[in-house]
Amino acid sequence: MTVQNYVETVLQPKLQGDGGWVEFVSLEDKTLTLVFRGECSKCKILHRCCDWIEEQIKIDLKKNVRVNAIRKRPYFQDV
Repeated sequence: MTVQNYVETVLQPKLQGDGGWVEFVSLEDKTLTLVFRGECSKCKILHRCCDWIEEQIKIDLKKNVRVNAIRKRPYFQDV
């Protein structure tokens, strides 16, 4: 499974359960760029979610990545 597929099929549904949304942008070297929308775009502890994402990818895909989080507003209106 690719990192993009993992984000779209495993992580995205989990974040949707909390009113958030994550989109894969790119994976260059070991930097995974993700756009966060919905509740995620205004979350005050987004860094914890990014740490969790990094850990899940390490456990499930055996890859070390660093998440570059981009907050996208105005929430769901621009999706």
